[in-house]
Amino acid sequence: MASPLLYAKNGDGYVFKLSHGASAALHIGLNGSHLVKPELFPVSGINQIASIIGVIRLRSSRYIIVASKTAEVGQIRGNSILKVVEYKVLPLSNSFLKDDDEQKYLELLKFHLDTAQLYFSYNYDLTNSHQRLSEQQRAPGAAIWKHADNRFFWNYYVTEELMDLAKNDSNVDPFIVPLIYGYANIIDTTTNLKAISFGIITRRSRFRAGTRYFRRGIDANGNVANYNETEQLLIVHSAKDAYETYSYIQTRGSVPVYWAEVNNLKYKPDLSIGEPPLDATKKHFDQQIELYGENYLVNLVNQKGYELPVKNAYENIVSAINNPKLHYVYFDYHHECRNLKWHRVKILIEHLTKLGLSNDDFYHERSVDGVAQVLHKQGSVVRTNCMDCLDRTNVVQSTMAHWILQRQFEVSGVLSPGHVWENDKSLLFKFQNMWADNADAVSKAYSGTGALKTDYTRTGKRTKKGALNDLINSITRYYRNNLRDGPRQDSFDLFLGQFAPFESVQSPFDDKRPPFVQAVPYIFLASSVLFLATLIFPRGSLTSLKNFFLLATCFLASGFTGHYMLKNGLQFVSWPNLVDLDFLIKRDIFADGKVSGVRFVKNTKYHSPTTSKAD
Repeated sequence: MASPLLYAKNGDGYVFKLSHGASAALHIGLNGSHLVKPELFPVSGINQIASIIGVIRLRSSRYIIVASKTAEVGQIRGNSILKVVEYKVLPLSNSFLKDDDEQKYLELLKFHLDTAQLYFSYNYDLTNSHQRLSEQQRAPGAAIWKHADNRFFWNYYVTEELMDLAKNDSNVDPFIVPLIYGYANIIDTTTNLKAISFGIITRRSRFRAGTRYFRRGIDANGNVANYNETEQLLIVHSAKDAYETYSYIQTRGSVPVYWAEVNNLKYKPDLSIGEPPLDATKKHFDQQIELYGENYLVNLVNQKGYELPVKNAYENIVSAINNPKLHYVYFDYHHECRNLKWHRVKILIEHLTKLGLSNDDFYHERSVDGVAQVLHKQGSVVRTNCMDCLDRTNVVQSTMAHWILQRQFEVSGVLSPGHVWENDKSLLFKFQNMWADNADAVSKAYSGTGALKTDYTRTGKRTKKGALNDLINSITRYYRNNLRDGPRQDSFDLFLGQFAPFESVQSPFDDKRPPFVQAVPYIFLASSVLFLATLIFPRGSLTSLKNFFLLATCFLASGFTGHYMLKNGLQFVSWPNLVDLDFLIKRDIFADGKVSGVRFVKNTKYHSPTTSKAD
């Protein structure tokens, strides 16, 4: 059974052992990992950590990633749920070698660990829902990693070495702790004089993972971008060893077709649609049906203007699949909720119930004296999407959760039919804030900022402060998505094993654009700053010939370079370096028969619909 670890430096690596009752110690060194006798554990230089996150090999060295500090975010049935709040990267190298690329890879690794919200539990499998856990045949004390859901096992790649070792020796099992990336929070409270535990767990898929504009749509294997499973938990305690558990699952994921929004420095990118991916989309929904049963597909993208081609592509592919277990629902969010009428999102529930969705469809388990009895299983799922699967999706998912929670309170006997749970203002406050925090967590992982519209999720109404916050977040998203997201996408690809530095012969970090293109942003910035400085702090009279000439020169330089950047936006976006994008091609530029640089162009397999120009 996993627990906190002790570790110490030893020879060419580090030795780890359980803080209590260690039957073996684990040595991780330059050339691999192996078990050693606990008596060989060093007697000095000992440190304590929460867990090993994994081992990764970069360009010239290997590193051990450990969770050095955690914070408890709640308990499920007495099992602590922990959030990683501090980490360490322990290098495995005999001597420090100066390698610029190695330092860049290390910065990417640390950037991912700095920004990822990672959670784990020693004795509870966070990668699986309550329902999946109930369906597994696990021996008492079985290692969590052996039954973890592969989709949400975020540190899968960096623990492969340990998992291979554990296949031949179960003593390695306690050193392998699956982490999820997402959100988790469990609170203990009371409502109507009944003790309850309430919480949310969101699990982010490690497949097709990445940033808002660099991971859209679907891949050939049926994986969609920004796929998250969210589980709302309600545990009603009736006695010391008796309780009932209610679980409700929702999913979100990008529209499952080939599409992209190609950054070009404009506020709205170039919306582009690829060929209809019938096989890939069928794979996606076949898996979703196998995992969750009937799928209610809630599409929230706009039905006119810029977003219309995405709506049409989704509807066309669902019609082509023609699976009776797929129930497509279009909800014009911005039309129905116009003029700040956000409560009208509840109309969507009426549409879903007409198609067969029931608020009785959730997981329900009763446990008495350690013996669990499954009373009902969830047989369907609501899969929600908007363009980003963030802001509109968050509002809809919290509304669905609110609706289901009412029924769960009635079934549990906490409330009588006709009594609404939100009359408990304290519980309503906790519910709204938890869902808003969940929205922010999912949004930060994908867009780099908190979610929009969370004032409605937190308070049930739109506010001026919330609108201002949305404006700030929108501007921040534009800046980061265009000029900062390349390294962020690289950090995902590095940690998840989509790119192996030790297999790369050439440096992926070399800027191969022509020198003039590389210089343009600096010319623009320098001329703009000099123009403003001269205008505000002129030397002598502002109208002097010298100042006039300087202002004119700077104005022309900044105007020319600014226009050039907008006309050639693809060349100035912060693109990922490690893994090529399917919608972008690097085209060689030739001079005197030799390659003199590269130019970014859009893949011709993606076309820009004419309707995307309107809004």
